Amino acid sequence: MITTLRDAWRTAVPDMSDRHGPLPPVMLLLTVVTGLVDAYSYLVLGRVFVANMTGNVVFAGFAIAGAQGFSLAATGVALAAFAAGALVGGRIIRRARSHRARVLFRSLAAQILLIAGAYLVAELSGSPGEAGTRYPLLILLGLGMGVQNAAARSLAVPDLTTTVLTLTITGTAADSHLAGGPGSKAGRRLLSAAAMLLGGLIGALVIVHGHQALPLGIAALLLAAACGTAWRLTRSSAPWTQPL
Repeated sequence: MITTLRDAWRTAVPDMSDRHGPLPPVMLLLTVVTGLVDAYSYLVLGRVFVANMTGNVVFAGFAIAGAQGFSLAATGVALAAFAAGALVGGRIIRRARSHRARVLFRSLAAQILLIAGAYLVAELSGSPGEAGTRYPLLILLGLGMGVQNAAARSLAVPDLTTTVLTLTITGTAADSHLAGGPGSKAGRRLLSAAAMLLGGLIGALVIVHGHQALPLGIAALLLAAACGTAWRLTRSSAPWTQPL
């Protein structure tokens, strides 16, 4: 337990001399954003994810089978937008790959425009679930989360992908002392899962209480905070800023 708590603390308050410097807490913040945005897309836009593409592939199968409540068109739009966002993210990364903080800053700047744009559309539309608004929102959110995932993949902070928790949870159990493993990184992995849970919980709570667009507004504010941090870090020449 002490080791797990120590690992969690080092993730939330990292040693600046570590190979990943201040990146872990920023990745945790982006994981909260993922929970917020997917809570909105699933609960408001109708059983579709804009960040967790594994779920969308399964939903596409449900839709093809004729299961009620699943839309192949919506799932396809989300998948295509996410892929396009990852493509844009890849272009951003290759222009700033010599400095990891610049990769993060430029990616976040692009993502803020997309998520904030989605928030404005959601606020002004009044009926985000209707087709005329639903698909533009799926496109904006899918693009934003695709950019985020491309950046997270490039930064490659261990166990902090900001989206995929399947391997994180698997690693926590498979590497545990009960499984005969070293039990390493359990604190970081549990924090990652908790961050996703927190984002989903906050998003669902505000939606259930009638503030449908608010999860996107909160996500945009968190991204702005992360972007401001990343901007300050672009001036750093510490070893962690060097590409992996």
